[in-house]
Amino acid sequence: MHRLSSNLIAPIAIVLAAILCVLAALLSVSQIEQRTGAAVRAALAEQGIAWASVVPDGTLVHLTGTAPDEAARFRALSATGAVVDSARLLDEVEVTPSTPVAAPRFSVELLRNDTGITVIGLIPRATEREALARDLSRIAGKLPVTDMLESADHAMPEGWDDALDFGLKALEELKRAKISINARRVAVTAISDSQAEKQRLERDLRRAAPKGLVLALDISAPRPVIAPFSLRFLMDDEGARFDACAADTDAAAERILAAAKQAGMIAPAECPLGLGVPAPSWGAAVERGIAALATLGAGSLTFSDADVTLIAAPGTDTALFEKTAAELEADLPDLFVLHAVLPDPVKVDGTGGPTGPAEFVATLSPEGLVQLRGRVPDALVREAAESYARARFGRDKVYAAMRIDPNLPEGWPLRVLAGLEALSNLRNGSVIVQAGYLQLTGLTMDDTATARVSRMLSDRLGEAQNFEIDIDYREPPKTEETRPTAEACVAQIGEILAGQKIIFSPGSTMLEGDSVRVVDQIADVLRGCPGAEIEIGGHTDSQGREEMNQQLSQARAEAVLTALMARRVLTSNLTAKGYGESNPIADNDTEEGREANRRIEFRLIAPETTPDEDEDDAASQGNDATSGDQGAQDGQD
Repeated sequence: MHRLSSNLIAPIAIVLAAILCVLAALLSVSQIEQRTGAAVRAALAEQGIAWASVVPDGTLVHLTGTAPDEAARFRALSATGAVVDSARLLDEVEVTPSTPVAAPRFSVELLRNDTGITVIGLIPRATEREALARDLSRIAGKLPVTDMLESADHAMPEGWDDALDFGLKALEELKRAKISINARRVAVTAISDSQAEKQRLERDLRRAAPKGLVLALDISAPRPVIAPFSLRFLMDDEGARFDACAADTDAAAERILAAAKQAGMIAPAECPLGLGVPAPSWGAAVERGIAALATLGAGSLTFSDADVTLIAAPGTDTALFEKTAAELEADLPDLFVLHAVLPDPVKVDGTGGPTGPAEFVATLSPEGLVQLRGRVPDALVREAAESYARARFGRDKVYAAMRIDPNLPEGWPLRVLAGLEALSNLRNGSVIVQAGYLQLTGLTMDDTATARVSRMLSDRLGEAQNFEIDIDYREPPKTEETRPTAEACVAQIGEILAGQKIIFSPGSTMLEGDSVRVVDQIADVLRGCPGAEIEIGGHTDSQGREEMNQQLSQARAEAVLTALMARRVLTSNLTAKGYGESNPIADNDTEEGREANRRIEFRLIAPETTPDEDEDDAASQGNDATSGDQGAQDGQD
């Protein structure tokens, strides 16, 4: 037994030693793991990496966790590798799946002005770049196109092509504009030549916008210079209404229209904003004037710059009139001067005959024929009235049957000429002139004629003048939705000029005679061709100095352009150019040839062509409308 115990001591000792070695090794590994883990965690914390976890496994280190991106994963591995050997590092890090790169926001900005077109933006690579460049070059004409577009290889957004096509159409209509385009929205900021053009552009663009496209329009029209700055408000059996209205600010316009409604005006009215107001207190002055007229119950109120004329209806109570006039004079702001009139009843005969009241009567028929009847003070005034009428209406269109009455009051000739000028603004009608009264009635196709005539009579007749305007407006015949081509427009003008003349007085730039009617007809054509680029060319014969002839031809071409503008024709696409004697079409050695060379031409301005298109130039030569041997001529130089 003793011997057996001795024999077991050695193996037991060996086992115990082995166990102790294992325990020592395990303790050593544990300490290594703890120290390694602590060192790695410290390194990660120093780098601000909180998402990573460290799991030591003996001499190995497991790095786990979910990195937000590849860059974060790399930083964590680098921080751990600085502590342990890369061979001992087991990379078990996962990376958050990356989101796909969002498609870029495709957009284009088109800028157009008198210097050319600039296009800026980012477009899909699938966009037909060459076709876009051709469209922009065509719209720009002879002006340059600056292309600052970039492209990206991403899918074309839905609606992109439609929005881009619409933006190009808008650019073609607008001469001065900024157009911002994306797939869902087109924003247009532009300047128009007039309020009428602004309304037309807004209507046409809204109609042409693709379905589902958001269209934002900001089209402004410059304020016209109104001279004299005038307003005329009437109250009679037909109700309260404006013959003419003007305001300098939106607030003043609202104030004036509110006063008119308070006075009994029912029909909607506008008070256009303009430049030329005589005083900032215009709105307050008009408001008080309308209130005074409402107190009287009937009559007219006319503002012509700072002159205010209050005319009561015949038969108004004298005491009421004097009290109202005195109160208005006291209430008017400084600078405004009141002229108050209580007229005697007016008897209008309308025949100009010897048995009726002293009258001058002029009638204009729908065919353009004018009759002058009634009284003038002497032969000189009779000749002046007849000459003025022939200049306004045509040499062969006037029949004069005036008689001399030396007892007519002072100022009669001025009133006669003012009446004829007012009548020339109508398609047909009549004007009756008396010593203290003027009546104009008739028809117009220009919705601004009443205001224009009212301003003109206020200016010509002066303050404290009693006049009545009764003009019916008839809307011009509507053009078909399919507008004629530019070539067809010039051809129509050529037909007008084929048998009629544009005449100027010798050495003058004033349109006269049949020219007024010719311009009316040309204006009717041009209203249906708002996009046609047309040149109005002035030409003279070779008599006189070359420089003077050039200046005269330029002035006459501009006179025609101005006359068209006065007839509500959009003139942004029209150009006036004087050629002087440089382009004769007949022999200047004969009177017939010189007469043919004195002419006004309407010529289509064609865009620049490529060499391949030059062969068609001969055909385009037919796109000229000439006022010469084939049409209208101007007067002698």
